[in-house]
Amino acid sequence: MVPQKNMLSKLLQGLFKHIDSFLIACLLFTMLVGLFVLYSASGHNFERVSSQLINIGVALGVMWLVANIQPQKLESIAVPAYILGVILLISVALFGDVSHGARRWLNLGITKIQPSEMMRIAMPMMLAWFFAKRENSPRITDFAFAGLLLIIPVGLIVKQPDLGTALLIMASGFYVLFLAGLSWKFLLGGAVSIGAMMPFMWSMLHDYQRKRIEILIDPSQDPLGAGYHTIQATIALGSGGITGKGWLNGTQAQLDFLPERTTDFIFAVFGEEFGMIGNIMLLVLFSLLIGRGLVIAAQAKSTFTRLLAGSITLTFFTYAFVNMGMVSGVLPVVGVPLPFISYGGTSMVTLCLSFGILMSIQTHKKLVASG
Repeated sequence: MVPQKNMLSKLLQGLFKHIDSFLIACLLFTMLVGLFVLYSASGHNFERVSSQLINIGVALGVMWLVANIQPQKLESIAVPAYILGVILLISVALFGDVSHGARRWLNLGITKIQPSEMMRIAMPMMLAWFFAKRENSPRITDFAFAGLLLIIPVGLIVKQPDLGTALLIMASGFYVLFLAGLSWKFLLGGAVSIGAMMPFMWSMLHDYQRKRIEILIDPSQDPLGAGYHTIQATIALGSGGITGKGWLNGTQAQLDFLPERTTDFIFAVFGEEFGMIGNIMLLVLFSLLIGRGLVIAAQAKSTFTRLLAGSITLTFFTYAFVNMGMVSGVLPVVGVPLPFISYGGTSMVTLCLSFGILMSIQTHKKLVASG
């Protein structure tokens, strides 16, 4: 019996050798919270919760697979992944299916894919690879070329239009540039340039995008139309008070006042039912994930892994910050779900893939250092 126990113990250790225990514990707890909130937000819909459980199972499987891939192999596929992603985005622009006024999906016959999701990982991998080849002293021309590599896919995604995904990909690329040593002078100059271009950029926005910004300033100008989401979300958050109304007792969600309550606006459901205390606990969970990611980035043994881990972690922060800001009415509505809480398979898989990369970087450190 003892030898069998030892064999089982060794088998389990081998299976979970490249899984970071702190990250997986925080992730599983956050996902569990998400399932409870989803059950309430969906109107006690077991089918929706079961579907999310399947999404979580698939996502965790992807995370395990990626965690077992050595960072050197990830680095070797960075350029092909980026090139493939850009080709697919161009294909979407030319041949993609149009749905609800947006051209985001590519029909491959047996299935449909959304190439913009692929770029969430391919973009920081590409730029991390690019600067890893120039780690000694990246020049201004290197940052300019990297900026071009970033602008191409972001521009294609904005054209779809998909402002939320474009924002996240822009953030992931910017963080690599920043961590690679982009001067504060150029950051300040870029900010001034963007400010000067605002009138031109405003004219380039779609009507619904301009409406979202106008609604951010004054939601009451269209309380039953474009401002409805923001007004109902802020009512839900405010009515939760300090301790919340209790699980399943949130009136805005249960009485069907709150739109998109299982996806983009699920944070409003959470805030109404668990109040400020619950919001603080959720922020602590996210902070633990971000903190662990930054530690992994700081301890990374190569330029590629350091830049990639830092970008993934800071992009996750942006993910959560944009959603919470959007629901709270301090940022325009851009269609970004709350990580690990909102319903959806694509975002769940993408996020777990990202954290699988973090685990790979952390648990393969010795191999990287000696390679």
